[in-house]
Amino acid sequence: MSPASGPGPGWLLFSFGMGLVSGTKCPNNCLCQAQEVNCTAMHLTEYPPDIPLNTRRLYLNNNRITSLPAMHLGLLSDLVYLDCHSNWIREVMDYTFIGVFRLIYLDLSSNNLTSISPFSFSVLNNLVQLNLANNPRLLSLDKYTFANTSSLRYLDLRNTGLQTLDHAALHHLVVLQTLYLSGNPWKCNCSFMDFAIYLIVSHLEPPDDENATCVEPTELAGWPITQVGNPLRYMCLTHLDRQDYIFLLLIGFCIFAAGTVAAWLTGMCAVLYQNARRKSSEEEAEDEAGHRAEVTRRIFQTKEKSGQEGFPQLI
Repeated sequence: MSPASGPGPGWLLFSFGMGLVSGTKCPNNCLCQAQEVNCTAMHLTEYPPDIPLNTRRLYLNNNRITSLPAMHLGLLSDLVYLDCHSNWIREVMDYTFIGVFRLIYLDLSSNNLTSISPFSFSVLNNLVQLNLANNPRLLSLDKYTFANTSSLRYLDLRNTGLQTLDHAALHHLVVLQTLYLSGNPWKCNCSFMDFAIYLIVSHLEPPDDENATCVEPTELAGWPITQVGNPLRYMCLTHLDRQDYIFLLLIGFCIFAAGTVAAWLTGMCAVLYQNARRKSSEEEAEDEAGHRAEVTRRIFQTKEKSGQEGFPQLI
């Protein structure tokens, strides 16, 4: 199921109610001016309260924030720029950005991300630049993670720990121009083939393609991932390994054994059928011979009786 395209009316009503009770003063230790809130390097351990509702640019970088609460962040409906790099954020939950529909720039680099929900960016239709670099524990991304970010032009996935990527994950990014993929331990096996071929046919050339290389298998170690599409096609579609030959041998043996058994059963059925037919023919012949003998016996008896009746008896 693809991610939802937008929030429900219940959330909007809740956000409006929260907005009525939220203050417009500047958070402690932050600088606020001209719809911009700068909380850079303020040793924050959580998202600061009392962010002005008309904020368009918010800087939370270089702090120790562990999570982004959707309840508070969703009130900033005018927000277009959010910088959260160099924090301790561990995961991005469902609908974290549900209220910030106008967001254009989002930086989540250099955090402790281990997972990103496929619904996290589901309302960010206007997002142009997304930075997820330097999150070495982010080992995988769901194929629906970028399903609704169709305006994305810049995507940074450097040093994220990604080993493979579903080729369908980028199909919705029709205007994507810049994609960084280096510093990841790419496993260029057969499951990676579709993504490697996508990089070729999409004519998408990562600026760091020389450093975006495979670590596995051994024969492709050090190869740029933009160049392994055709070798993988050969290895996975036409080339047979030892295991493939063993598999084919087993399949051939099974087919041979099945054919032999089928032939034996067919022969046995044919022999039994012939025997049954022969026995039936013999029984019919015996019955016919018996019938003829009975008819002959009756004829002789009739003739004898007729002969006896035709001559007068001697007194």
